[in-house]
Amino acid sequence: MTDLGAHALTVADLLRKQAGMRGEAVALQDARGALSYGDLDRSASRLAQALRGRGARAGDRVAILSENRREYIQLQLAAAKIGVIVACLNWRLADAELSHCLRLVSPCIVFVSARHAPALARIEHGAPLVVLIETQFGTLMGGAQEDDPHTEIDPEQGLVILYTSGTTGLPKGAVISQRAMVARAMCFATEYGIGAEHTYVAWSPLFHMAATDFSLATLMIGGKVVLHDGFDVDSLCAAIAAESIGWLVAMPGMIDVLIDGLRRNATRPRGVRVVGAMADLVPLQQIADLTGLLNAPYINSFGATETGLAPASGALLAPGVAPTSLAKRESAFCCVRLLDPEDRDVPLGTPGEAAVRGPTLFSGYWNAPEANAHDFRGGWFHMGDLFVRRADGTLDFVDRAKYLIKSGGENIYPAEIERVLLAQAAVADAAVVRQRDERWGEVPVAFIAFKPGAGADTEALKARCREQLAGYKIPREFRVVDPAAFPRSSTGKIQRHEIERLWLASPS
Repeated sequence: MTDLGAHALTVADLLRKQAGMRGEAVALQDARGALSYGDLDRSASRLAQALRGRGARAGDRVAILSENRREYIQLQLAAAKIGVIVACLNWRLADAELSHCLRLVSPCIVFVSARHAPALARIEHGAPLVVLIETQFGTLMGGAQEDDPHTEIDPEQGLVILYTSGTTGLPKGAVISQRAMVARAMCFATEYGIGAEHTYVAWSPLFHMAATDFSLATLMIGGKVVLHDGFDVDSLCAAIAAESIGWLVAMPGMIDVLIDGLRRNATRPRGVRVVGAMADLVPLQQIADLTGLLNAPYINSFGATETGLAPASGALLAPGVAPTSLAKRESAFCCVRLLDPEDRDVPLGTPGEAAVRGPTLFSGYWNAPEANAHDFRGGWFHMGDLFVRRADGTLDFVDRAKYLIKSGGENIYPAEIERVLLAQAAVADAAVVRQRDERWGEVPVAFIAFKPGAGADTEALKARCREQLAGYKIPREFRVVDPAAFPRSSTGKIQRHEIERLWLASPS
């Protein structure tokens, strides 16, 4: 066994520590009851031994396609103990996208819940073993020993793969190492003053950074994770009344519903330290209403799956008032440069692409050497987001260098949708742009130019999108335009910002 040195610290090490310190304290709670830290650690050890018994070794991938449930967290913690990587599959994806995500990582085992088993059965995945969680998970663990594997794991070893939308139209797998996950927990705890006395309510899907990162962070610092099977406003209001919550995640698309639920239930929060995310995409009055009801500041965050919250998430917006500025504060635990297209630092007041360096960064995209070489050039991770730095060091978000639509917490690249539209024989050209939306923050809108003589059948295009894309990626509108009307650059590229300015400024 190679000695990795005293600096090596993993997610599994910190789980063991908490199990030793507070073995009887509740670690994980869901609709089926509670698991103590001791029970959670022992079950993770048993599952790790079971994975080993099935041939899984450090660096191998297992995949999970499931709603939020305790087995999801148990699998991630078991993987941490033996260096296996968990590919967290987005069940909102269309069959073709889901098949791509599985084939990309070549898992040795796929764990699937009964709810999502039909989707797995419809696609090619190539995994030699499929474990149905409800009926086979316990059997898999049944013959395994409970002894902790105590395997020495390099903290740079991947822990999870979270899928992000790809600029080429297919999802990419972002590899989050144990080092990055520990660093994200440290930022989470120190930036927002969150400790073992706090609860994290994981209602967003565990295939998202928000649920996986901060559920694991909470367990590493000794807090309590309450798992919800999706967003149910009454259940969330009940948790707000019952739990001392560190960070309450609130995203575009559910904030107005949560505000109504808090008022309807006359919810009296037990205590919420901070609330919210992505303030740029939320109506300012909603921020005021929600923070006033919870008596908690709003996190003025800007992060990504690849970076964690770290880059520019240090600022908090005062409760009960509509903010007049959304300037962001750079995290204490990373460095951010703003660069021009030649990767030179821009002066104050000039827009530049954010390039980040710090311990929370991911390890790159799985099996994507060209994308990794480009995005990590010069020893910095280039986010593809444009900011302006003020004289006081705060950052104002300007736009996305890589045009991206953020809809209710989901990332959508126009290329994903355009790929489907342009594959249709009747379509001459297509462009997808973002439109502000009071509920979801942003939604995609498609502009279509049909070929001469072809019928302008937008319903057929919508049906094809439903077949091949996740529901949240289907354009809110399909607008028919003349091919010559598309605003283009000198090189002939359609200019999405000009489409927004010319065609979305008014309904005509």
